[in-house]
Amino acid sequence: MPPNLTREQASRRSALLSVHSYEIILDLTDGQGGPGEKTYATRSVISFGAVDGGSTFLDFVGDGVSTATLNGKPLDVGGWTNASGLQLPDLLPENELVVEAIGLYTNTGEGLHRFVDPVDHAVYVYSQFETADAKRLFACFDQPDLKATFTFTVTAPADWRVVSNGAGTSVEQAPTGTGGPSVHHFATTQPMSTYITALIAGPYHVVTDHHDGIDLGLYCRGTLAAHLDSDRIFTETKQGFDFFHQAFGVRYPFGKYDQLFVPEFNAGAMENAGAVTFREEYVFRSRVTHYQYERRCETILHEMAHMWFGDLVTMRWWDDLWLNESFATWASVVAQNGATEYRSAWTTFANVEKSWAYVQDQLPSTHPIAADMVDLAAVEVNFDGITYAKGASVLKQLAAYVGYDEFLTGLGTYFKSFAFGNATLADLMGHLTAASGRDLAGWTSSWLQTTGMNSLHPEFEVGADGTYTSFEVVQGGAAPGAGELRTHRLAVGVYEDDGKGKLVRTQRVELDLSGERTAVPGLVGVTRGALVLVNDDDLTYCKLALDGESLATAISRIGDIAESLPRTLIWSAVWEMTRDAKMRARDFVTLAIAGLDHEDQIGVVQRVLSQLHIAVGTYADPQWAGDVGWPTVTAALLRWATTSAPGSDVQLAAVNALCSAKLSGEQLDIIGGWRDGSAPLAGLTVDADLSWTLLNALVAHGIAGTAEIEAAVKADPTASGERRAMTAKALRPDAASKAAIWERLTDDDGMANALQDAAIAGFSHPTQAELMVGFEDRYFAVVDDVWARRSIEVAQKVAVGLYPRWSVTPETADAARAWESRDHASALARLVSEGRAGTERAIRARAYDQA
Repeated sequence: MPPNLTREQASRRSALLSVHSYEIILDLTDGQGGPGEKTYATRSVISFGAVDGGSTFLDFVGDGVSTATLNGKPLDVGGWTNASGLQLPDLLPENELVVEAIGLYTNTGEGLHRFVDPVDHAVYVYSQFETADAKRLFACFDQPDLKATFTFTVTAPADWRVVSNGAGTSVEQAPTGTGGPSVHHFATTQPMSTYITALIAGPYHVVTDHHDGIDLGLYCRGTLAAHLDSDRIFTETKQGFDFFHQAFGVRYPFGKYDQLFVPEFNAGAMENAGAVTFREEYVFRSRVTHYQYERRCETILHEMAHMWFGDLVTMRWWDDLWLNESFATWASVVAQNGATEYRSAWTTFANVEKSWAYVQDQLPSTHPIAADMVDLAAVEVNFDGITYAKGASVLKQLAAYVGYDEFLTGLGTYFKSFAFGNATLADLMGHLTAASGRDLAGWTSSWLQTTGMNSLHPEFEVGADGTYTSFEVVQGGAAPGAGELRTHRLAVGVYEDDGKGKLVRTQRVELDLSGERTAVPGLVGVTRGALVLVNDDDLTYCKLALDGESLATAISRIGDIAESLPRTLIWSAVWEMTRDAKMRARDFVTLAIAGLDHEDQIGVVQRVLSQLHIAVGTYADPQWAGDVGWPTVTAALLRWATTSAPGSDVQLAAVNALCSAKLSGEQLDIIGGWRDGSAPLAGLTVDADLSWTLLNALVAHGIAGTAEIEAAVKADPTASGERRAMTAKALRPDAASKAAIWERLTDDDGMANALQDAAIAGFSHPTQAELMVGFEDRYFAVVDDVWARRSIEVAQKVAVGLYPRWSVTPETADAARAWESRDHASALARLVSEGRAGTERAIRARAYDQA
């Protein structure tokens, strides 16, 4: 395990030091002009101030420290370890530290990741440092509040492109014909935190553009170049810059702006200043739905927003991680809705991000948005639905509460006041208070420093004339948590039939709500309507409950609601009822199949299709699921696949969903005919990725096997093909294959991160329940050892991905509780408790479905 910096250690070091600059010199070659294989040379020259006579430590994780000189005097590097760092005694008011060390390439997506393209054998490297892995590339003081300027110099093979935060200033080419390396020099950056520095190198394909004084670059591997849709990405990038410049009143501060799509990336993207990295799956090599383009655009704008939230102004410590992630999530959706083609972005937000937040906020590990992060281990498992999605939901409400224009004004003064520095929650709230004139102390404590969701539901009386004689919104205490009642800015909407078969909003009242009951006098005298929606327009964050008549309308007419956002709020409400064992899973299936026939938002369609799988496979009575549930769902999926417009997004989404379901022999024959072309489906293009998806369905049911997988690899010998083959191998329905995959995932510490993800994705399947028996006990027996041997980033893939969610039994829940009763690493214990909570929720849902 890498060293685990605590908040107290970071605070002490920050009080002692002020870091001015880093000069980083790296050699990525093998000494003969080719790419290095296992190690690289790294040299740090650090200029920093300190309390006279103080002492501290420097961070470095690698193969070794060769030499270190502090103020001209050699240091004893014999005591250096990855865990302890390098001790720095007898500091002066101003210091220069020079460290020469040997860095290690990784294949886990941490530090400096090295990848070999299986098609042309080209080598690519890229860095990933959040939360604190800059120390894997160069010796540094690796914490967010010790900002400094950075100047990189990189020696690399002659055919490589090299990208860092600063613009390239010059390249020293080796003499022609010598095969020697090139030396790349970069401009000195603005002050920034170590975790957002970056290095990306290799024979990348590049496309360039320019917008509003900013040089733009797009990079991907050469073998993906034909699939890089640069025009669309540049358009969305330019739209984002124009929107944020106007909204924030502060220009983009880091010079050029490169976006690099890199292989085997662990996350969606990373906000390195001026050199943003993305997972290369965002370069779509096969056909995807419009929803995937929308989600990629959200990621592009999310990372761009980080240039202000996180990079220009950075949290002092990871307690305020939400200042980065919640704001970037909120800002990306605001920009999508206001500047791009995705004008239903708030519908997608309600459908995706809020759903994520609702799940996370009902787990035993729920935490305040402004969390108490005592060390890096706690931070690593806190990149979750609270930090991103609940925080963004609360910010949407705050913007409505103080006024959107006032909110942006406060952000602008905040950016200007703390530019290239660090800030806290109190700093931000001070600027928002000054801009809006609202005292936000109570709002801050109730929303950002507490846990759980308030429930909101209407109570009203209707007179003989069909109009409201009274109307109140009733708030339940936040749960799980201390039961606080909060201030909410919300809207109440009344919907009625328009005479043309659609439900449209006829009345809307917006108000501040606080306390247990809040009257809504603006609805007195208004016709009752067919549907009442508390939290119309999704302004606040809550668990929405419908009155009986509105629920009946929603169940029977969800597809008739004319606008996408209120329709999505109803989808969310009925799904939460299913998860809470207040609606039978089989009834959700009936509602969903009927409602999807009229749903026009492809993102909602895809989300509900995934919920159908969970409803049948996890929340429904297993006997009903096998006899009725899966046949009903797969028949609907096949109907949508064959009757939707040929080549449409709905057709593609239905085919993908069908392939991950429990299928009949007849349905498998149809899928086989689509794949081999003997019985093609009109409009369905069986490209590389869809061919794998169809094959996976056949493999999972035993219709295809190793020979077909090997043939598919020959047809698709790419990195993506390797990953898809790993998933297919994991799906093979025999005990020996499952055992081999399990052993590799739990024993092979050198397994590449992307292959781990792919194997976990195929390990369990709805049709393979009997094969999974026994792996529950094996999980609890090995998970501690895996956690101890691997970094948190890698270990949590196994801890989360192999938790036995397939076993919805009291015995599995009891085994988890027995495991939790013993001592374990706190971050691991949190992840297992979350898995156990999911098992217990599924047990309750199944019992309700059987009742």
